[in-house]
Amino acid sequence: MSRIIVTGGCGFFGHHLIEHLIKNTDWEIIILDKLSYATDGFDKLRDINVFDNKRIRIFAIDLTLPISEGVIKEIGLGVDYIYHVAANSHVDNSITNPVPFVIENVKITLNVLELARIVKPKLFINFSTDEVFGPAPEGVFFNELDSHNPSNPYAASKSAQESIGIAYSNTYKVPVITTHTMNLLGERQNFEKFVPLIMRSILLGETMNIHANKDKTKAGSRCYIHCRNVASALLHITKLGYNGYDEWNIAGEQEIDNLDLAQRIAKIMGKELKYEMVDFHSSRPGHDLRYALDSSKLLTSGFSYPKTFDDSLKNLVEWTMDNKKWLGL
Repeated sequence: MSRIIVTGGCGFFGHHLIEHLIKNTDWEIIILDKLSYATDGFDKLRDINVFDNKRIRIFAIDLTLPISEGVIKEIGLGVDYIYHVAANSHVDNSITNPVPFVIENVKITLNVLELARIVKPKLFINFSTDEVFGPAPEGVFFNELDSHNPSNPYAASKSAQESIGIAYSNTYKVPVITTHTMNLLGERQNFEKFVPLIMRSILLGETMNIHANKDKTKAGSRCYIHCRNVASALLHITKLGYNGYDEWNIAGEQEIDNLDLAQRIAKIMGKELKYEMVDFHSSRPGHDLRYALDSSKLLTSGFSYPKTFDDSLKNLVEWTMDNKKWLGL
């Protein structure tokens, strides 16, 4: 039975990864998490019923600080995989207050990589984002080897995390894989994020701001992907084998603009969408209109999406309507 560490396992994507690993492996899982505002404490883990599972151990620690000898002793050696998911991830917060945001993301990665030097995992997965490549012109899909061009401090901090991972792989032979993932959707997401914010706005009868171009005629677009598909891709990549440093893109299977997404959500809810096209980029530099990744490497390796985007979105909206507490309602 493998032993693994998941940083940020109490957060949004982290708890979906934990749920997927519980269902699809027999691994012992060690969670390291700061329990920041984004986690709702242990609520996400409680909602997926992990606390009766003897395969789960949780350490509530601040990863911006060096991991103590006592925690390292409790973790023990013989860790097979580290999934480094923990990070500050809200773009608006990075623009409003960039210095602590960037410093924390860099410190988190350094401290977890230092832990990796001690426990010597077979693989360290560094969970990154499509935003490191910057805005994608129409028709362009970035591959793993394209240059970074971050538009905001969040994207820059993730680019820095990647560079640090490469350095530790080259210098200390930590086997690192970086994954780039597009916009995540899924149950229990903080309602400051776009998809639950749409649902909340519709239920409250509020007008939803839709990120658009300068002329307010074209909405921004993304390739949204459900957390379960990303978790499945990570497990697939883990099982393929690895040698040295590598990178993988994990993109959604279809591109959709934000207005179309909001309208689809309203239709599933059977309610009216009130919206306004807003030029975010002029007022908030760093908000890019389009991101896009090329997932050819992943798809040609034998991976297929467990759920389609349409099925994922329908299931998510219906589940959230039955669990409105996650919208703060």
